[in-house]
Amino acid sequence: MIDQDTKDLLARIAGALERMAPEPEPEIRITEADAFVWHAGGQRLEPVPNINRVDIALLQGISRQQDQLIDNTKRFTNGFPANNALLWGARGTGKSSLVKAVHALINKENPGSLALIEIHREDIPSLPTLLTKLRSEERRCLIFCDDLSFDGEDEAYKSLKAVLDGGVEGRPENVIFYATSNRRHLMPRDMIENERSSAINPSEATEEKVSLSDRFGLWLGFHNVDQNTYFEIIEGYAKHYGLNDPSVDLRAEANEWSVTRGARSGRVAWQYIQDLAGRLGKTLD
Repeated sequence: MIDQDTKDLLARIAGALERMAPEPEPEIRITEADAFVWHAGGQRLEPVPNINRVDIALLQGISRQQDQLIDNTKRFTNGFPANNALLWGARGTGKSSLVKAVHALINKENPGSLALIEIHREDIPSLPTLLTKLRSEERRCLIFCDDLSFDGEDEAYKSLKAVLDGGVEGRPENVIFYATSNRRHLMPRDMIENERSSAINPSEATEEKVSLSDRFGLWLGFHNVDQNTYFEIIEGYAKHYGLNDPSVDLRAEANEWSVTRGARSGRVAWQYIQDLAGRLGKTLD
C-alpha cells in the first residue's frame, strides 16, 4: 500500500512533468492553405503561406513538357484518371519550377482545388503515413518530391514503389505524386552497371530498382537549352521585372554569364537576372 505522503509526492512529480511537456501541435487541416511541407518527425503538415515560384509564362523552351503536365494535372484535379509524373533531366532546366507553376495555374483557374504537399527525399519512408492522413480528405492533393534519387544500399525506394503502384490499399484517388530527378532511373548509371556485373542473374539484380521509374506513367525529359532559347528566357525575365536598361547590353552580358557558369539553363538565366537587378537597384517582386 502507498501512504498518503507518497501519493502526494507522485502527484506533484506528475504535475511538474506535465507542465514541462511541450504543448501538442495543433492538427492542420488540408483546407487551411494551398501548399504544405510534410514533416515526418512530427507527422504533421506545415502550411506554406508564400510559395517560391515563377509565373508559368516565364518558363521558356519547355512548352511540350508544360502542355503535358498541365493536361495531366487538370485531369487529376477534375476527378479523372491521371498519371504520376517523373520530370528528369539536366540541372536547372525548370523541372521543379514547372511543377509549382502548374499548381499555381490550376488554383488560379479553380481556386482551392489542389493542395501542393512537398515531401523531402529523406522523408520518403514516411510516405505511407502521409497517405493515410490524406486518404479521408475530399481535396485533391499533389505530393511533390524535388531532386529524388537513390544510392547504394538505400532501401527507401521500396516505400515509394508500394505507394505508386502496389500495396494493399494503393494510392488514394485524391492523391497524385510528382518527382524531379537528374536521373531517368533515379539511380546512378555506375550503380546499375555494378549490380549487373556482380550479380548471379544480372537482369533480376537491377530489375527491382530500375523498375521504380516505371511506376511513373508520365516521363518528361528536360535538356539544356540552346543559345536562342537562353536569350528568350533572359529577355522574358527582363521585360517582366522592368530591367530593360538602355545602358545594358543584355545579350552580351547574359552570354558572358553563361560562359563563366559553363552552362545555359533557366537557373543560370535567373542567377544573371538577380545579379542584374541588384546592380540596377531594383527588386524582383
